Amino acid sequence: MAPEFIHTYVSVDCVVFGFDSDNKLNILLVQRRSDESPAEMHKKLPGSLIFSNEDVDDAASRVLHELTGIKKMILKQFKCYADPMRASSQNDIKWMDKEYQHNIDRIITVAYLSLCKIDHKINSSKYSNVDWHPIDKIPALPFDHNVIIQESLGEIRRWIDIDFTIIFELLPKKFTIRQLYQLYCALSEKKIDIKNFHKKVSSFSFIIPLDEIEENVSHRAARFYKFDGKAYKKNNSKLIK
Repeated sequence: MAPEFIHTYVSVDCVVFGFDSDNKLNILLVQRRSDESPAEMHKKLPGSLIFSNEDVDDAASRVLHELTGIKKMILKQFKCYADPMRASSQNDIKWMDKEYQHNIDRIITVAYLSLCKIDHKINSSKYSNVDWHPIDKIPALPFDHNVIIQESLGEIRRWIDIDFTIIFELLPKKFTIRQLYQLYCALSEKKIDIKNFHKKVSSFSFIIPLDEIEENVSHRAARFYKFDGKAYKKNNSKLIK
């Protein structure tokens, strides 16, 4: 019996994390070009089919550049999604036919996660509507994008356990220890006493105290710090566990 080969396309989808001034994790969603209903289905993860001359990593970099206007961003591939039913809804099928104008039986997508400072100006060359959304208020999305987002959270937590310094890709250049603490807790889901956290962080030579404090805040003004990448490379201290 002959194998049943299918007309398959390969895409990339990107989950871009940010950390806002309310100390909440956010991701970037884009507006899907469609007249479908309900309205929440208009939102989706940024992604694209890969071009014939592209590697999947190159395609993901292109998607991020078209999304943000930033040429170089940290990028991590974490999973391939190939469920035959991932694009089975009529709205998704209709959108694919209109967007790509090809007879697509199935799309296999390679998922990536990336990190972006939320105060960075988003200058998208492809999408007219790009918005940050709190990770705990993500609407129902097309395809399996909600599953991809949920599984990307587990991946970024494993990433932080391996390389703690990626956390600074989400913080502003000047940050307080409380901001660092709240971001670390949000990403790692670890409960750490803030006093012990402050003591531990203060021992790191790559986290530099600045002669600046917060202004116009209702609470006690905190000192600002910065991350020194060069000092980190020379440092052999144990990271937070």
